[in-house]
Amino acid sequence: MALRAGFAAAKGDIIVMLDADGSMDPQEIGWFVAPLQHDFDFVKGSRHVTGGGSEDLTHLRKAGNRALTGLANAVLHSNYSDLCYGYIAFRRECLEVLEAQSDGFEIETELIVRAAKAGLRIAEVPSLELDRISGASNLQTFRDGWRVLHTLARECAVWEAPTAGARPEALRRVKYTYSNVRFPRLPVDPHSVLTPAVSRHA
Repeated sequence: MALRAGFAAAKGDIIVMLDADGSMDPQEIGWFVAPLQHDFDFVKGSRHVTGGGSEDLTHLRKAGNRALTGLANAVLHSNYSDLCYGYIAFRRECLEVLEAQSDGFEIETELIVRAAKAGLRIAEVPSLELDRISGASNLQTFRDGWRVLHTLARECAVWEAPTAGARPEALRRVKYTYSNVRFPRLPVDPHSVLTPAVSRHA
């Protein structure tokens, strides 16, 4: 619900989706936004490509993610390397195509499957999953794994892309310039992470 509320409130041309527990580093945002300057529509973070990794992934979760990713690739004829990771960036115009509906962890799977079925141009970039700064994880391996599997089956069998699988050429192409801003891992001043790091030039 929180993610969909954020999507609805977003006013910028690019939406970046990341966890608020500190496990996803804001300093990586540039890696996600850059491909959107080069005709990509949807950018997915991966812990399993060169340059990525995790300080938090257990062997059981890693095995489950590998199995679910392999199943998604077989069904979608895609080449994802990390299905169950929610660091994602996409153009705001894609919201009308993706039609996000889920509320839990499975929203990541919903968006990823729909992006593939809608014909969006998808890129993967490396991401390092850090230990959370605070709080306890609500993730339960078997319960949430089942929810992801159920979502994958539902989306592949039922959801029909508004674009009928053809790439939505109407998506706007916007060029961006980036200020040279680096965010500390533990910001002393909360306002430091609220300062816009991406600006649109006329």
